[in-house]
Parts: sequence; structure tokens; C-alpha cells
Amino acid sequence: MDFGIRYWGGIQITDDITIYITETMVITWVVMAILISFAIVVRIKLKNFQQQPKGFQNFVELCIESFENLFSGAAGKKVAYLAPWFFTVFSYIMLANMLGATGMRPPTADWGMTFPLAMGTFLILQYASFRYRPKAYVKSLFQPIFLFFPMNVIGELAKPISLSFRLFGNILGGMILISILYSMLPVFLRYLLPVPIHMYFDLAVGILQAFIFTMLSLAFLGLAAEVE
Repeated sequence: MDFGIRYWGGIQITDDITIYITETMVITWVVMAILISFAIVVRIKLKNFQQQPKGFQNFVELCIESFENLFSGAAGKKVAYLAPWFFTVFSYIMLANMLGATGMRPPTADWGMTFPLAMGTFLILQYASFRYRPKAYVKSLFQPIFLFFPMNVIGELAKPISLSFRLFGNILGGMILISILYSMLPVFLRYLLPVPIHMYFDLAVGILQAFIFTMLSLAFLGLAAEVE
């Protein structure tokens, strides 16, 4: 299926193998560069952090503490060591979605990007299930009777698919709608009317979809680790 993915070039490995550079990959590198640069700045600033936070320090601590509280409430303190992974995923998805407001194609509008993110969550869920309740987890696959085993396995495998398609579908749908509106508007309105539309789809919906993806992942994790 072709959802408008643009290729920026290719690297010829052999006569039969070519690695294509897509727009999704390039924008992903941009997002990674921004996040890594911000992390480096925070690391440098850590040396001058004070007991009474203010300014930049206050902003960083607010973000970290807010996510830690969110994580503990949804997944529990038992798996708190996994919070950095989900915080990274949340930050990546949110920033990737917001880049749509600059005219770039959000990487999350490509299922080839959202599916690996969901698979990462799925692998963590399997790890947590086998670590914290191995017997109960295996037993749940055969409930209410052993004949339901195939259906229960399909239900587990459906988690990363549903997570990835939910994020992919919402972001791609917003892109398609904005493209249709652009094509319908007169030339003199194409630089005025789309501004609030971008504010909604790329900023508000982008942040909301990042939050939904993360919260669903944490809810699944809480169930996997049997959090009260």
C-alpha cells in the first residue's frame, strides 16, 4: 500500500539489494537529533541545578515528576524502572506529531514507524507477564477452557496491531483532511485558514494521540504486572 511516502534516495548495496531512504526516516532522524540535543543540554545543566528549582530546571523537573506520577498511577511502582522507555516513546511521538505543523510529514503517519513502537510495548508486556505472574499468565491463555487458547493468543497479538493502527490512522487521517482542505481553498486563503487547522490536528490531536498511545501501553503493563 502506498500512503504517499516519498523516497529521498537510495543506497545500492548489491545489484539486487538497495536500501531506500524515505521521508519517514529523515524526519525520524530530525526528531532524534532534537531529543538527543535536548537531553545533552539537560545533562550539562544538571551540574548547576539548585535545591530550589526555577526556570529551565523547574520545567524539566515538572515534566519528569508529572510523568512519574502518571506512570505510577497507571502501571504501578513495581515496574517503575520501565518509566524511562515509555517517557522516551511519549516524547518521540509527541514531537513527531507536532512537526506536522511545520509542513513536514509526521513519521507516525507511516505504519512502518508506529508498528515497531507498538511491538516494543508488546515485548515489554510479555516480559512483565512472564516475570511477575508466569503461571497466571499461561493459565489465562487457556481460560475459560482450553479450546479458547487460539482466540486468547490472537487477542494478545492484536494489542500491538491495534495500538499501531490507532496512532497511524489518526495522524494519517488528519494529514489527508488537511490536504483536501488545501486543495479546496482559494490560493489567497491557503496561508491563512489552515493555521488553526494545523494547530488542532498537528498540536492538539498530536499531543492527545501521544498521550493515548502511552496510557494504553501503561494500562496493558499494569495488567501484565498485576497492579492493584
